[in-house]
Amino acid sequence: MITSPYVLTTADRVEIHELPGRYGDAIDDRDWAKLDTVFTQDAVFDLTGVGSRVCNGLDDIKAFMESEAAHPRTHMMTNVYAESDEHGVELRFRIVALIGKGLTSTGSYYDKLVKTENGWRTYHRYVSSRRRDKRDAEVDLKGISL
Repeated sequence: MITSPYVLTTADRVEIHELPGRYGDAIDDRDWAKLDTVFTQDAVFDLTGVGSRVCNGLDDIKAFMESEAAHPRTHMMTNVYAESDEHGVELRFRIVALIGKGLTSTGSYYDKLVKTENGWRTYHRYVSSRRRDKRDAEVDLKGISL
C-alpha cells in the first residue's frame, strides 16, 4: 500500500487507462486468463453495490465470471479517471454494456490500484449501479437504445 502521495507519470496513466479495456476484453472474449493482467492474486471484487456478492482472490473472480456466463459481450468503458493521494491510487470508470434487444446496463467501478513488478493491477474493486460522492444518483439506461 502506498503511504505517501504517489505522483502518476504519463507512462503510469497510460497503463492505468488500459486496465478497463483489458477487463472489458477479458469479459467479452470469455478469456478469464486475461484477468491476470487486471487483478492481483489476492484481489477483492465487491459486487454488493449491484446486488451480488464479494469475490475474494483472482481464482474466485474467475469462477464467478465463468458461472455468470450470461454476461453481455459488449462492454464500453467511459469517464476513465485516475488519481493519487496519501491513500494510494484509485481508478474510477463507468461502464455501459449492451445486453441485447436494445437494452443496456450501466455501472460505476471504483478500483484501488497497486504497481506490481508486472505493472499496475487492481487489488480492490467496488461495483455499483450508483455514482458516488457529489454525483450519487441512480443511473438506469435500461430500455434505451444507443
